[in-house]
Amino acid sequence: MRVWTVSEEKAGTLTQCLGVAGHLTADPVVLKIERLAKWRRGLLSPYRRVSAAEPDIIVSCGWFAERHVARIKERFDGRPLAVHLQPPAPPSAGIYDLAFVSRHDWKSERLEGTEYRGMIGVPHRITRQWLDARRPAARARWTAAGNDDRIVAMLLGGPNGAYDYDGPTIAGIVDTARRLAAEGAIVLATTSRRSRPALLDALLRIDDPRVHVWDRTGENPYRDYLAAADGFLIGKDTVTMHCEALTSGRPVYSLDLAAIQGERFEKFEWFHHDLQDTLRLTRPFEGRVEAYDYGFADQSLAIADAIRAHHAARRR
Repeated sequence: MRVWTVSEEKAGTLTQCLGVAGHLTADPVVLKIERLAKWRRGLLSPYRRVSAAEPDIIVSCGWFAERHVARIKERFDGRPLAVHLQPPAPPSAGIYDLAFVSRHDWKSERLEGTEYRGMIGVPHRITRQWLDARRPAARARWTAAGNDDRIVAMLLGGPNGAYDYDGPTIAGIVDTARRLAAEGAIVLATTSRRSRPALLDALLRIDDPRVHVWDRTGENPYRDYLAAADGFLIGKDTVTMHCEALTSGRPVYSLDLAAIQGERFEKFEWFHHDLQDTLRLTRPFEGRVEAYDYGFADQSLAIADAIRAHHAARRR
């Protein structure tokens, strides 16, 4: 099966496409795109002379991808099955066969000709099988052989229009890391590209051998954090990190942050209400990280299975 992914190079969109495509083929064609002008169509389309083998399936994410997918389908007379991992915009009517929409991003408007499916959060490239296989080696990076120390991973982001990491929030995060270490846990903390320097600086000033903070130099230990952890504390600003941590099957607690009131804040709060109160997948952090049971289906695999079934049905 020939699969193309179409997205910007941003991790948030690229990882969604690759997470789904990885369950469809071992070797997808990865197109990393930028904004495409409206007039780049017909004889002026950048895909007019593409000589690559026709894709069976196109998986895209991000607003910039939509015009590219339209031009690719134009090049191949509309034959490839086009899948978008968010609600397509109105100009994309008639382009997408399937759209997978996060529960927190669901809107009443639907484009004619596109079949809509729901998903929890967003797809990604982390799998339970990889986490379980990597877990012994990952834990050995921070614990001695045979040591059963509890490891808590703190996954932190940055301001996103819904939440802010202001001074009091950063101070609370630092206090939490220190307290967990004092209670006997090993704390693995990491920031993201969106994080303010003040957050990383404050974490790096923690003088405790049980608190390990990635200083954003050298190899990124993020995946090993996911594999090693017995529980997670995650800033409410990130959807992807919550979904990746849930793949582990281990407890996931959400850290409250300073609110930035508005529509974006309301959407993120709906997401967390859905995870915590409706689906019972995550819990609000109230001072303790304790084990609890939940079931979470691999969204990337579920989406890939749905795409495969739709493609097979269309061929019949």
